[in-house]
Amino acid sequence: MESGFLTVILVSSFAVFSSHSGITEWDDVVLAREGMPTTLVCTDATVRGAVAINWMVKPLGVDEWKLVLSASEREEFSGHASKASMRLTDPNFKDTGVFSLFFIPRKEDGALYSCLIKQHERKLSEKIILLAILTVTVVPAVPIPQHSTLRLIASVNPDNAVNKITWAAPGGISIKSEKKPNTGTVAKLPQVVYSDNGTYVCMVHLWHKSSNTLVTFNVDVTVDADNVVSFTNATHERDISTATQAGIPFPLTCPVVQGDYVRLLWQPPSSRRHSQMRLVHQYNRWRGSTFWTEHSKKLQFAGPPYNAEAGSFSFLLTPEWKDGGLYVCEVILNDNGFIQKTMLSVLKVTTSSSSSELKLRCLYSEVSQVRSAAWKYQETGRRLHLLSSEPGSITTILPLPITSDTAGNYTCTLQLQNGQTISAMQAVPLPHKDGRDVESVSVTTPSLLPSLSALLLLVPMVAAAVGVLLWRQKHISDRGIEQSLSVHSGEAENIYENPEDIRQAPPQGSVYMDLKPRGEDDVYKELERY
Repeated sequence: MESGFLTVILVSSFAVFSSHSGITEWDDVVLAREGMPTTLVCTDATVRGAVAINWMVKPLGVDEWKLVLSASEREEFSGHASKASMRLTDPNFKDTGVFSLFFIPRKEDGALYSCLIKQHERKLSEKIILLAILTVTVVPAVPIPQHSTLRLIASVNPDNAVNKITWAAPGGISIKSEKKPNTGTVAKLPQVVYSDNGTYVCMVHLWHKSSNTLVTFNVDVTVDADNVVSFTNATHERDISTATQAGIPFPLTCPVVQGDYVRLLWQPPSSRRHSQMRLVHQYNRWRGSTFWTEHSKKLQFAGPPYNAEAGSFSFLLTPEWKDGGLYVCEVILNDNGFIQKTMLSVLKVTTSSSSSELKLRCLYSEVSQVRSAAWKYQETGRRLHLLSSEPGSITTILPLPITSDTAGNYTCTLQLQNGQTISAMQAVPLPHKDGRDVESVSVTTPSLLPSLSALLLLVPMVAAAVGVLLWRQKHISDRGIEQSLSVHSGEAENIYENPEDIRQAPPQGSVYMDLKPRGEDDVYKELERY
């Protein structure tokens, strides 16, 4: 590869109308490399003798043709648009019919070229050729340092000769590319490693009316095995110091730059040793790759106006109490870094209770940036008894039961060193008259299993009692005797004792029902009454 440029020459006979070119039509297209010898082919074997050839040029969008070169059997004349390298490929054109033009074009030479053949001032034929100049640039220059961002840039002048340009990595794997104004089509591979060595393919798709419209060419990329790029050129945004509540999505902003990839690093609360800075998330938009960690589960990319696929980055963090600390968002564009630091405190309120007291605990992380922490009862100036067993924790205790003097809203407020405040409120309700709270302030949900168990045990006992009573009612009615269910001396089948005896005797732990059925349905009435 010479000076990072490659080119391919294509001649394809087709016409493209004014919707793409701005002219009526052209006959051939030549895709040429900038600075490399190029021939615009024009032949006509049917003409011989006293003929003249005029080569003219007209950029797209311009109405005036300018003379490049004029030749006849007697003389050759160069016009004002001629290049020093321009000449006819065959000086004996009047005998061979070869009128082709040779020159070494620059990028600005992309234009329409007319090959006009005349005889005795009469036009015999004319051929219009669109010359497109292709430039491919590899940045940085090979061999490429590891961890740098490989940029493959392809541009064509005039660009409306091209439908699109695509890129493929070694092995034919398609890679992401974007068309940039005033630059061309760019494909990038951030964080290049040694295994990225190989031949990359640029594919140029031309506007067409035939199938022969795809041009491919190779770019050899060599990665330096011994050289690793150092990101010393970093731009630091103004540091952010702030706080949020646990469990609420919080925006972690990144530098405002359209980057190639983003890295989010985290230093746990109140730790300042650089070795503890952890990479918690990384996204490479060109390679479409993501580095995931356990911390990534608490992160997501922010929506509009941000767009991670286009290189505009911002995160939403849903933190736990211990997820405060220092967050560093690094956006890399080419080989330049842009850094945004955010110092974050996370506030969380918890409750716990015992038989005699209710504890309201306020937890907060990144203690280093907190100036003060306090509990406040509603809008009153009542002083609360506060406990602080460790840094990052402040507790107030309420005696149980809760009364009208202690029920209400309790607010924990943090004030940061920069004056910013963050608050979290805990409601403490009055209990019901039956002793139950209107709203539970305990993190433990009472179990329903004991009451359900007692109910399940009671059902078979009631069913058995009803069954026995029904059987006894039937037995008594068969005998036609109206009698109470009392003890009869000498009758072993009686299973009930005299109710009067039971009423007079001391309680023995059992419950008896005095049921005297007098009719078919009386047993149910007696059950209901008792």
